[in-house]
Amino acid sequence: MLTPAKMKFRKQHKGRMTGKACVGGRLSFGTVGLLATECGWISSKQIEAARIVLSRCVRRGGKVWIRIFPDKPITKKPAEVRMGKGKGAVEGYVAVIRPGRILYEMDGISDEVAARAMVLAGAKLPVQTKVIILSKEI
Repeated sequence: MLTPAKMKFRKQHKGRMTGKACVGGRLSFGTVGLLATECGWISSKQIEAARIVLSRCVRRGGKVWIRIFPDKPITKKPAEVRMGKGKGAVEGYVAVIRPGRILYEMDGISDEVAARAMVLAGAKLPVQTKVIILSKEI
């Protein structure tokens, strides 16, 4: 799974997921992209599951770019533990997603096959997504 190599602080506040994405909203590498249309957290396991779907569809013909990285630690306390005694241990890492953020990009295969792969990858993610093809929307 994806995890940060080094962090300044081990635990973070939850924060707010309001507003739109200010960076990462345009296709930079490929011709087909997967765009988030709502806020949410995407865990490193979900990012990897969607990447596997995309690489299966690409085979050896094209290239996939992952445009998000899980750099926010999420903590959880064990089951049946009383309140207090501090914050729980780090459970995993998530990427904070805001509307308008490009999650994945593909290039090197036909647009129809890439769009179908992006729809399958979007089904693995907990946020609503849509496929972008060279400034056309599906």
